[in-house]
Amino acid sequence: MGLFRRVARAQLARRVIRRLRRAGIPGARYNSAGFEVWFRVPGDTETTILPLAPLLGRGRSEFGGYLADVLRTRNLPADWADAAPMLRPVLRGAAPGAPLHRPALPFLSEFVVVDHPETITYVTPAQLATWNVTADRVFGTARANLPGAVLHGNPTDRPVVVRFVDDGNSYWTSHLLLPGWLERLTGQVGGRPVAFAPERGTLLVTADGTDLLPALFAQAEEIYAKSSRSLTPMAYVSDQDGRTIPYPAPPGHPLHHPVSRAERILAVEEYRQQAAKLPGAAEVRLVGSDRDGWRTQALWGRNTPVLLPAADEVLAGDRILLWSDLDLIPVEELNPPRWRALSWP
Repeated sequence: MGLFRRVARAQLARRVIRRLRRAGIPGARYNSAGFEVWFRVPGDTETTILPLAPLLGRGRSEFGGYLADVLRTRNLPADWADAAPMLRPVLRGAAPGAPLHRPALPFLSEFVVVDHPETITYVTPAQLATWNVTADRVFGTARANLPGAVLHGNPTDRPVVVRFVDDGNSYWTSHLLLPGWLERLTGQVGGRPVAFAPERGTLLVTADGTDLLPALFAQAEEIYAKSSRSLTPMAYVSDQDGRTIPYPAPPGHPLHHPVSRAERILAVEEYRQQAAKLPGAAEVRLVGSDRDGWRTQALWGRNTPVLLPAADEVLAGDRILLWSDLDLIPVEELNPPRWRALSWP
């Protein structure tokens, strides 16, 4: 993203935050990665996510009207019967506050949001008591609200890539959470479906073993790197039970290097976002090449107490150590997980 565009987006975010402050909502902050403003209305326990993309190009009156609509719909419905039809599952790497979530895929969790016309609100564990329902029921209801639709058509003689682009209501990337859904695309792509979800609104699917698949790794990585709503550069398939899993490519597999690279790019980015808000968190970077293979390398400054991310190796001062050679203590309740190193190796 160019400098001019970043500055324009930051200016828009500041305008929104000023409006929220005048409306009596302090503490709003800009999430540049998602091009969103996060805020919590005094008295509310849930964080509201305000997408800023709909405000681009709006006039002053439209701008004010949009914010007014958001503030009117910020609260979660008090009754389960009203809330249930509005629930949707979402795949995310991280979310503000402490929303209700459960592990879904490596470095990704399943969250539940209330889908308002102009914004979304994450459901928190505290909301379960208000609705008098279990977490399993909330997750199950949210999944059941997905349309479960597929594009219909006959496979051609040539390999194809099907691109699902979210219109704001489809939640295509969330469909990866539905058991058996990805398999239903077999006829559309002409083979075992392989899916990419590089950003929240885009799902790319092609058949395994086609000539298009290697290039799709590069395309997904590019979208992931450039998007303000990036999700994952990894590839996914269904296992024998219909559950979505990372594309398996062990050493010796023709796609081992791009699969390994995508896995580690996601790990580096998720740990980077966590480190920005976690004191003492060590950085991690991607090292290697397609020829020699890709690795993650955690950076440990000399004699510095540190929270280490899971990595292939650790650069401790001027020494490179294998992760397995370190004596570490896991830190509870951190996602993604980290380990505490109490002494210099």
